[in-house]
Amino acid sequence: MSEERLWKFRRPEWMNSANARSAGVYGAGALASLAFFAIIDAAVWSKSHWNGSEVHVTFVDWLPLIFSFLGMAIINSIEKTRLSADSFSYSGSGVAWKARVVLFLGFASLAGGMAGGVTVLVLKYIVPQTSWPTLYMGVANVLANGLVMLSSVVLWISQNMEDEYSYNLSL
Repeated sequence: MSEERLWKFRRPEWMNSANARSAGVYGAGALASLAFFAIIDAAVWSKSHWNGSEVHVTFVDWLPLIFSFLGMAIINSIEKTRLSADSFSYSGSGVAWKARVVLFLGFASLAGGMAGGVTVLVLKYIVPQTSWPTLYMGVANVLANGLVMLSSVVLWISQNMEDEYSYNLSL
C-alpha cells in the first residue's frame, strides 16, 4: 500500500465513471428538491384550514433552511484540487488556506442551519407541547435541513470524482 494514501480501502472502480458522476449530481438535486418540498408542504399546511392551532410557519422557520442552502452553495463551489493547491501548481499564492477558510464557512453555515432547525423545533413546537399535526411543521424543518446536508455531501463527492476521461490542462 502506498504511503500517500489516506484510507486503507480503495474506492470501487465503478464509482469512477461518468455515469456514476451524473447519477450523483442528479441524486443530489433530487435530495435538495425533497428538502424544498418538505418545507413548502409544511408552510402550505400551516396556512390551511386543517391546521387548528395558532402556530404557523413564519420567517423564523425558513431561516435555518436558507443558511443550509447557502452553506451547500459555498461548499460545492470549491474544487477539491484547491484545498491542496499550495503543494502543487498554485504554490506561493496561498490558495489552499483561502479555500479551506471558505470551506469552513460553508460547513459552519450548513451546521448552523441544522442547529437552527433543531432549535426552532424545540423552542417553537416541543416546549409548548404541540400535538402531532402541528409538530409536523417543526419535524419537516429538521428533515429539510438534513436532506440539504445529505445533498451537499452527495454533490461534493460526485463533483470531485475523477473519471478516466477528465484531463487537467493548465497553461
